[in-house]
Amino acid sequence: MTVPTENTGIPRTLGARHQYLTFSSFDLPKVAPHAQRYIDASGMANRIKVVSGDFFVDDLPKADVVTMGNILHDWNLEKKKLLIRKAYDALPKGGAFIAIENLIDDARRENAFGLLMSLNMLIEFGDAFDYTGADCRQWCAEAGFERFEVIGLTGPASAAIAYK
Repeated sequence: MTVPTENTGIPRTLGARHQYLTFSSFDLPKVAPHAQRYIDASGMANRIKVVSGDFFVDDLPKADVVTMGNILHDWNLEKKKLLIRKAYDALPKGGAFIAIENLIDDARRENAFGLLMSLNMLIEFGDAFDYTGADCRQWCAEAGFERFEVIGLTGPASAAIAYK
């Protein structure tokens, strides 16, 4: 199984526990050498390949699972939807897209951290924002994903998982 990701933390963590997995770390060209150093230090260079590119310009590497950790909240709605579509296009039938974010609860009443993070993103970038699981479900359905679930993680983070 190949899993492209936007940073080396996810593949290094999963790779340490699951020896059969291989990964691609998709990083900007100026970041790729730094990612490679972390990968080399982890002893997993034979299982984690660094791919250089710009996810707004280039296609994501083909994979069984695409992960994005705290990526979508950095962007406006148009760019969020573009990245979700690129994840969809990189996956085979049955593949999964996993967005790890500080999802805001659908009622917008419980995850104060997610709400404050959304305010922070708006202040910092002008049009970036955090979002609810229902928002993500809708955007993923628009891209063509057939199933969707949200799994709560430790602290305020959740994994929004969409299946092709």
